[in-house]
Amino acid sequence: MKQIPYELLIGWRYTRAGRSTRRNGFISFISGVSMLGIGLGVAALIIVLSVMNGFQKEVRDRMLSVVSHIEVYAANGAALPDLPTTLLEVKAHPQVVGAAPFIAAQALLARGEDMKGVMVRGIDPALEHEVTDLVAGPQAAVLSQLRAGEFGVVLGAELARSLGLHAGDRVTLVAPSGEVTPAGVVPRLKQMTVVGTFDSGHFEYDSALVMLHWQDAARIFRLEGPTGVRLKLKDLQQARKVASDLTRSLTGELYIRDWTRQNRTWFAAVQVEKRMMFIILTLIVAVAAFNLVSTLVMTVTDKRADIAILRTLGASPTSIMGIFVVQGAMVGVIGTLGGLLLGLGVAFNIDVIVPALERLLGATFLPQDIYLISRMPSDPQMADILPIALIALVLAFAATLYPSWRASRVNPAEALRYE
Repeated sequence: MKQIPYELLIGWRYTRAGRSTRRNGFISFISGVSMLGIGLGVAALIIVLSVMNGFQKEVRDRMLSVVSHIEVYAANGAALPDLPTTLLEVKAHPQVVGAAPFIAAQALLARGEDMKGVMVRGIDPALEHEVTDLVAGPQAAVLSQLRAGEFGVVLGAELARSLGLHAGDRVTLVAPSGEVTPAGVVPRLKQMTVVGTFDSGHFEYDSALVMLHWQDAARIFRLEGPTGVRLKLKDLQQARKVASDLTRSLTGELYIRDWTRQNRTWFAAVQVEKRMMFIILTLIVAVAAFNLVSTLVMTVTDKRADIAILRTLGASPTSIMGIFVVQGAMVGVIGTLGGLLLGLGVAFNIDVIVPALERLLGATFLPQDIYLISRMPSDPQMADILPIALIALVLAFAATLYPSWRASRVNPAEALRYE
């Protein structure tokens, strides 16, 4: 049976023991505080980054209920030159699971003296379910009421609320390009009927998006057909690659954009926030880890006689250094493992913990009228958790080097002179 190295045994003994005197008890207390600090820092990092991932995923999912994974469109808002060919070519890609034509334009929506700038989207209600989740559930019946020639519109819930509109009300759509008359350019006006509203949970679209049948949109904006095709993919994370493939394979002068580029600023801002939070919270772990320096320096001072005896028994300076590296590393490992267990426990059960705290404190952490979500989302990811654990262990190990080196330089004769 292989013998355990004495450096490991003595280092572990120094970590868990040391309460025979008041001074040793104080050193063990400081070591426990360092361990607790590392654990809390690691747990805080995991919980915060998991919640940020959850918010990002929640907003992304709500955004993608309105925005397609990829859009293929013609230049300058013109109609696609060959819609059937474009549909066949995009559906030939193995990642594409759905395709639907659309018309995108901007206009004004007016009711009495109230007027709002809106994004107009002409859709094919029969195909829209292939590219968006917005038609799932009770809202599917609303979009099915859009029929060609009836000039019905479906409004975002916030837009309808701001204009005081309900199903059955009449509203005026004002197209920016109009008729040229001797008096100048007169914008085209069209009376529309509100057939319903939709609620995607994303304020930007709920407050500015108007949907109508694409044939009605083509008549209003004087287009010969749809201006683009919306696509849904098997894996939304492959959007950029698929967009690049389609750029090479599609015929004609067409433009392609994926969902990450449509909201590039928002996703970039979230990534910057995640990096800054990671750096700030890592400093908490660093402070706790470098508390080990003072702990080990005090331990080395207290154990000078033990070190001298070990040296006289033949222990090398490297072995002495290894004893205190083991002691500091044990504190780092135990603290990191405790932080991982605590952080993951909270992150995976935050949907239970937060409501319990809200009931206990009588407060609401996420008002639904402000954040549009009423529960705290959490999405722990290995790509975040693994670096956190490694950084905590590396910092704890680095903190042991100087005190351990000092221990290895203790002179046995000087240490035993007054013993």
